[in-house]
Amino acid sequence: MLEKLFKLTENKTNVRTEMVAGLTTFMTMAYILAVNPGILSASGMPKGGIFIATVIAAALGSILMAFFSNYPFVLAPGLGLNAFFSYTVVLTMGYSWQFALLAVFAEGLLFLALSVTPVRKAIFNCIPISLKTAVAVGIGLFITFIALQGAKVVVNNDATLVGMVSFHNSDIHTTGIWALLALVGTIITAVMVVKQIRAAILFGIFATWFLGIICELSGIYVPNPAEGFFSIVPHFSSYFSDLGKTFSEFGSTFGALFNPSSWTHTQGDAIVGQGWSLVTSLDFFVVMFAFFFVDLFDTLGTLIGVSMKGGFLKNGQLSRINGALYADSIATAAGAVLGTSTTTTYVESASGVSVGGRTGLTAVSAAGLFLASILLAPIFLAIPSFATAPALMIVGFYMVSSVVKINFSSYGEAIPAFICIAAMPLTYSISDGVMFGIVSYTIINMCTGKAKRVHWVMVVLTALFILKYALM
Repeated sequence: MLEKLFKLTENKTNVRTEMVAGLTTFMTMAYILAVNPGILSASGMPKGGIFIATVIAAALGSILMAFFSNYPFVLAPGLGLNAFFSYTVVLTMGYSWQFALLAVFAEGLLFLALSVTPVRKAIFNCIPISLKTAVAVGIGLFITFIALQGAKVVVNNDATLVGMVSFHNSDIHTTGIWALLALVGTIITAVMVVKQIRAAILFGIFATWFLGIICELSGIYVPNPAEGFFSIVPHFSSYFSDLGKTFSEFGSTFGALFNPSSWTHTQGDAIVGQGWSLVTSLDFFVVMFAFFFVDLFDTLGTLIGVSMKGGFLKNGQLSRINGALYADSIATAAGAVLGTSTTTTYVESASGVSVGGRTGLTAVSAAGLFLASILLAPIFLAIPSFATAPALMIVGFYMVSSVVKINFSSYGEAIPAFICIAAMPLTYSISDGVMFGIVSYTIINMCTGKAKRVHWVMVVLTALFILKYALM
């Protein structure tokens, strides 16, 4: 049966190899089970509901990938877009998390519709490679900034807006040790990455958490719930009640996007918009496009990169790319219904390919492990932010490393890319970075006699973005 479904012999593989590949891929990306709830919960969503949604979205997306394309690509809610969801759409722009989920749902449907038409290719081609690369780099810096803040390494500073934590003036038993553990954990994780240890990021999370537990048991770290520093020692006596709470919270995120009364737009404590009127606003389309833009290019980039490693490209083409895009877009829409941000193909799939994964059976085995991890929900949800910070730092590094693809000798390409990169962490907004990049690219090149570089779609986007800022 498995031979018939996945054509194992034709792809020169076997069940054992595919299972090992699935386990390898799962281990290298399981960190998302701890990181995603931590980031999305900043929007006000319950962590337990996010965890279950993350697990199911990852499993569903991977299974769809297996049967639609028969490639060993594994999916899960993506880093970067979850930060955009919480820190930009909800906390900065003031929209409710239910409304943000609606934008993700709409983006998934748009992605699906465009995947069956030539429009997807046209949109992909109209954005210059320099800006595509800059988006990934900017998100990497943004994720790193968020990690440093969550770890208390970077703190508010009245003189310079942000600054490094003072280990002398801070409470060493809370803020100080929190920041120190994050820094030590980053070094530990980096060493394992350099040594090419599989699942280095996941092991780094647990190693940092373990050090924190030792610090608490020895009295070095002293919990202070009033200041947001809770006990990090897991208590298995409440395992079943915690697991029950997790499923209960999932009930409040599942389908939450379909309640128009929960779609709100606030400024301060005042509600300035609610219900269907928000769907017709310019901000909704800007947010939806930002999700779509990053999802599209992240997915295509990942598919191409992993396919090159696995030898799946024939004459530069991925033969079953449409099936892969269908799986990605459906998983995004379904994930929004479940209660998580954009689901996308993971570059960590390359780890499974590197040990021989060649078919969808790799993705199915990884999906099974994601589902099994539901039983570990109380453990993953107890992991503190200082332990997930090293994971975010390393992922940020991976994303920033693509900066070498930008041609810095061509100023018309490089300057807009730089503006895009710098704007994301400094404005605390991925969408603002994207808009700054597109607008600057269009105007700079049109004013320097390089109008032929600028696709008409870029001109339209520039006009829309300028209009948005003018009306803000």
